[in-house]
Amino acid sequence: MKLSVLSPFYEIPYFTIEAIRQLLGEQSIAAGTIQTALYRWMKSGQVIQLKKGVYMTRQFYDLHRADLDFLPAVNAILLPQSYISLEYVLQRRGVLTEVTYPISSVTTKHTRVIDNELGAFTFRNIKPELYTGFEISEYLGISFAQASSAKALFDYLFFRLKGEKVIASKFDLSEDLRLNLEDFSPKEREAFSSFVELSKSRRMDHILVNLRKTIWRP
Repeated sequence: MKLSVLSPFYEIPYFTIEAIRQLLGEQSIAAGTIQTALYRWMKSGQVIQLKKGVYMTRQFYDLHRADLDFLPAVNAILLPQSYISLEYVLQRRGVLTEVTYPISSVTTKHTRVIDNELGAFTFRNIKPELYTGFEISEYLGISFAQASSAKALFDYLFFRLKGEKVIASKFDLSEDLRLNLEDFSPKEREAFSSFVELSKSRRMDHILVNLRKTIWRP
């Protein structure tokens, strides 16, 4: 199978085996034949496998990989029922600044990690009532969800902080985790508080008290 078969996919985010078969207009072509060609193209670097059965051309990747919303869109391709949150959003908003973090997302599906050539995509499970606090955007026809700063902070602390440390009276949470929270607006602080209330978690209650005592003073 000639490499030119891929040309219609150079300008779209992803394609599947079925998309190739439909493009060729030959339903009799065996899936194994297409898979063999895909394996050869992946080995030569012309195709990137995002997950089982889903692929991206190298040309599309090279053209768009520097776009701000490229990785969030890939995240949505991997698991549409998820929203980007935690470290990835906090870093983009300047709350975390020291290192580069993997793509981290929240879902009501099972916790999982999907590794591919573009990186490690982590999906954390959360109960349905806390699956909120995000906005829908679009990138090249792909809809993706991304948490607000307040929800990303809530998710980050909800998943990261466990145990008795959060209730220690001398524990400065924002300093210990090196969180830049001074610029959180009153509206964002109120939104964070609403997520804490929604969670009905005593641990998150203690975290909110800590933030109000150490960084979000009246």
